[in-house]
Amino acid sequence: MSEEGIAPDALQPTRWQRTRPLLLPAAAIFGGFFIAILIWLIVSAPLGRALAPAAKPSLVITDSDGRAIARRGDYKEAPVAVARLPRYVPLALIAIEDRRFRSHFGVDPLGIARALTANIEAGGIAQGGSTLTQQLAKTSFLSPERSIKRKLQEVIIALWLEARLSKDEILSRYLSSVYFGDGAYGIRAAARVYFDKDPEDLTLGEAAVLAGMMKAPSRLAPSRHLRAANQRGRLVLDAMVETGAITQRQANRARPARYNPGRKSLPTGSYFADWVLPQARSTMSDPGYGDVEVRTSLDRTLQREAERAIRDAVRSGRSAIVGQGALIAMRRDGTVVAMVGGTDYAKTPFNRVTQAMRQPGSSFKLFVYLAALDAGMRPGDIVIDEPLTIGDYSPSNDDGRYRGQISLATAFAASSNVVAVRLAQEFGTAAVTQQTRKLGVTAPISEYPAMALGTSPITLLEMTQAYAAIARGSRPVRATGIARTPRNGVIETARTAANLLTPWPSRAPMMELLHSAVHNGTGNAARLSVPTHGKTGTTQNYRDALFIGFAGDLVVGVWLGNDDNSPMKGVVGGGLPARTWKRFMTAALARDNGTARRRSPQADATVDAIGDVIESVSGRDAREAAQAAADAVNDAADGNFDPEAFGDAIRRAEDAADPAAEPFPEPEPAPEPPGT
Repeated sequence: MSEEGIAPDALQPTRWQRTRPLLLPAAAIFGGFFIAILIWLIVSAPLGRALAPAAKPSLVITDSDGRAIARRGDYKEAPVAVARLPRYVPLALIAIEDRRFRSHFGVDPLGIARALTANIEAGGIAQGGSTLTQQLAKTSFLSPERSIKRKLQEVIIALWLEARLSKDEILSRYLSSVYFGDGAYGIRAAARVYFDKDPEDLTLGEAAVLAGMMKAPSRLAPSRHLRAANQRGRLVLDAMVETGAITQRQANRARPARYNPGRKSLPTGSYFADWVLPQARSTMSDPGYGDVEVRTSLDRTLQREAERAIRDAVRSGRSAIVGQGALIAMRRDGTVVAMVGGTDYAKTPFNRVTQAMRQPGSSFKLFVYLAALDAGMRPGDIVIDEPLTIGDYSPSNDDGRYRGQISLATAFAASSNVVAVRLAQEFGTAAVTQQTRKLGVTAPISEYPAMALGTSPITLLEMTQAYAAIARGSRPVRATGIARTPRNGVIETARTAANLLTPWPSRAPMMELLHSAVHNGTGNAARLSVPTHGKTGTTQNYRDALFIGFAGDLVVGVWLGNDDNSPMKGVVGGGLPARTWKRFMTAALARDNGTARRRSPQADATVDAIGDVIESVSGRDAREAAQAAADAVNDAADGNFDPEAFGDAIRRAEDAADPAAEPFPEPEPAPEPPGT
């Protein structure tokens, strides 16, 4: 001990004295870090989003007559005000979800502690600790991801909401936006979906059921699980008694809810509905509340005929291993009136009209011959139908016969493979690809000799659009499924401002070739009592069989095949697909629903007059050859008169060839490209 009587150890600084100078910097660092995190959470939290974000509206798709065919999206209705609801509606929600709602500041520490204890005792998630304000923050402002950052943001937004809104406003916004199952967002939508009434008219039992649904909206939906919903509703009533919201007598007298649907049940999709949905949404400017109806161009009667045609085709082709089929029908301007993307949407929603990339086979020769016609060839020009070898590739005709020197029209009608390949080589594969682009095909096209036979996969929709461009005389034609409000009994389509007809010299001779392919060639099975234009298509080993053509105002494409690309047994485009096409077209053209264009009496008189004149000159019936002139007359009635096409049609009629020869056999399927 020192002289002063103080022990030497006592002169040494204590631990507190040693660490005290470090505490202030550490506290500053920690505080700065905490403030930085808080600022980051506040900045990254989407506080600028509307306090009542709208759910994606429910879209009801109707056919051309306004009859609903599908519903897609969420159903929302106008917001509610708690003050206008029966007193027990908000009390039911508070009793089962957040009993301390009126007293906490957006976050309930006691509730969190209680939930944590209950979850530990249960060994799992038995109780949630989020307040109604936190739930509003979560459902209205944040993504559904689970993370610490998101939970902290939820707390910040809840505090912000409590500072901005009154308790009744928070309740009103919560009840107006929360999900109640069956696509219903908000209690007004839920009341109409499940009970066909306004929320102001809900009974105590119904209010309890809706409040109880917050735990599991889909599992407790009265539409499918009414018993479970009422059992949960009874728990809500018991909770209301415990909180003093109602008496035991009132709880006992509350009647169980009865499901009374307020909206007609509709499919959520179909092949056509799935395809038209993006177009329908693009037409919506201010969706508002409730169901938003968008009228489409779908013709219900033609749709039924199309479904029947494909169903029967697949059934009759079962022995030939035909597993699937598709059909697309559109007006010449691209307005789709029927679409069958497969045999059963419920089993296979994959749309074989719009999504399946399949080889078009000889139907692709449309583009090859257009390239030749654009280069100056005409249907009567001579081509060589003889064996051909390009490197290691040697295309062949179906029956091994080669006709030598034949006309371009004969080669197209016979669907000569070697002539198509010769033409593509002579005028260039790039020129063929250019024709596909002019007619609206966007699919990649591989340029090699076999391309002329349709080896590049293209959707049936794009192929049919290309044929529609020929039929209309305007390119490209883009398919649409939206129709506007009828005016004077006539449906005005969204394509009222179609492309103006520009000079297209090769269109008229192409019409002649397509007519010859049906009336004199491989597509004879599709021939109707009216002038018919089209082309068959068959691919290697009978994997795909198609017929695409037009008559009257309809352009239709039919495809048969298998999803796994396995071969069928001898099914060719000029067989079952052509007959299926004819069956549908016969029913479609025979029916007058007020939308299909019919030739005017003036047009009929013009056709007869043209035929009489030609008969007097040539001594043979040329009315069929004059059909192109009649089409020109019809185009004139639509404001699309083309003098050049009209004159060329008359010239072709006057120069009509001898009566039709026997139909050519179906050509050999397009071979696979070399090296594949």
